[in-house]
Amino acid sequence: MRGLAEFVMTGRKQAMIAVVLLGLVPLVNLLSPVVVGLVMLRKGLNEASVILAFALLPLAAWAMIGDFVPIILLFGISGLALLLRESESWEFTLLAAVGVGIAIEIYLRLQPALLDVLIQQLEVYLQNNGLQEMQMEEVRSVLISAIGAVYMFLSIALLMLARYLQASLYNPGGFQQEFHLLRIEQKVAFLLIALMLLASFEIVIPESWVLYFAVPLLFAGIGLVHGLAKQQNLSSMWLIAFYALLMLPVAIQLVVLAALVDSWYDFRSRRKKPD
Repeated sequence: MRGLAEFVMTGRKQAMIAVVLLGLVPLVNLLSPVVVGLVMLRKGLNEASVILAFALLPLAAWAMIGDFVPIILLFGISGLALLLRESESWEFTLLAAVGVGIAIEIYLRLQPALLDVLIQQLEVYLQNNGLQEMQMEEVRSVLISAIGAVYMFLSIALLMLARYLQASLYNPGGFQQEFHLLRIEQKVAFLLIALMLLASFEIVIPESWVLYFAVPLLFAGIGLVHGLAKQQNLSSMWLIAFYALLMLPVAIQLVVLAALVDSWYDFRSRRKKPD
């Protein structure tokens, strides 16, 4: 990846070539927004807008055959990169990423046929397990929000990749320091808690949107774990075990809870490095 970053930052022509070629290949085309994000973070809107225009060419072709997700991620990551560049705040950027998830959800609701096959398979599974009384419309709604939350998570992860590449070229160790200090402040934590409560009771906000409001806290919790592991000089095996545990829903809930507690307690400032 560093080699790709070096090639892209060599000049505008190289960046144009990279986004066009990357955009042609399924799955690999998710790296095209990373390139645009890298240019946005390093050179700003004027230069990145040119690269974005070329990135649109292959991704627009994918959109024409029904796959709008890469192009939504392109605009989402580009916007988030601009926000991060201007605000220098991961906290604000994580909140803004909620818009990417909602954009994906709106798209899926406008294109319901995309989920029909999956819903049909799920309906058969539910019926075979004696759960046919469940309302499939509710299942569809939760599934749409879950997919939106996954792509929201992905957009943040890809933006972090762009930031990491920028740091590796121009500020070695800079991204690690940013990530290890990632924390949700109390006022923002209160806002997220309020939104999650409103969603939980379906007041104005759909219940399934709880997922969107939890994602910023999830990243803050992951940053907290990395920061504490660095402070205590723990082996990388601890982090590997941590990510393995994140496959469990209960572990994700605990990480989100830890991030909320950290908003008031600030574990990293209270923990000292071992002697």
